Amino acid sequence: MKNILITSIVIVAFLGVLVWVSRTQIPSNPEANLGQAGESKLVALQSAHSFGSISMAAGNVTKQFTIKNGGSVPVTVRKLSTSCMCTTASLISGDRRVGPYGMPGHGAIPTISEMIAPGQEVTVEVVFDPAAHGPAGVGPVNRAVYVEDSTGAVLQLMFTATVTP
Repeated sequence: MKNILITSIVIVAFLGVLVWVSRTQIPSNPEANLGQAGESKLVALQSAHSFGSISMAAGNVTKQFTIKNGGSVPVTVRKLSTSCMCTTASLISGDRRVGPYGMPGHGAIPTISEMIAPGQEVTVEVVFDPAAHGPAGVGPVNRAVYVEDSTGAVLQLMFTATVTP
């Protein structure tokens, strides 16, 4: 019993030292961490939009958001998704369009591979269907579109509306 206790204490101490050493190491190249999740160089010229009051009977409304690679290296968009099934989004670069993509869990959200060069602007076209939720969808709505790059960083685009019958 005494040997098991001593062995357990030694193992726990060894694992603790390993964790401590791995957390305190400084990378030899600080720039190696550039581009990790949360550090996307994609920026939106306008990240929020209000449609104001819109009617279900009038049909879908569309907003085009311009995003730009504000960094000095190319950025690859890997995923485009929305916060609700009532919204779809497409990525438009020149004459090329990918999408539309919707909400995860409501159809496939495949990985895409659209490279955006430094300084290049592209368009994210958002289409909102105010009738998608039926009569229960009347009132204020807040929705989001997520543009994920190859580092895992996400640019969020938002819109609001007040839906009327």
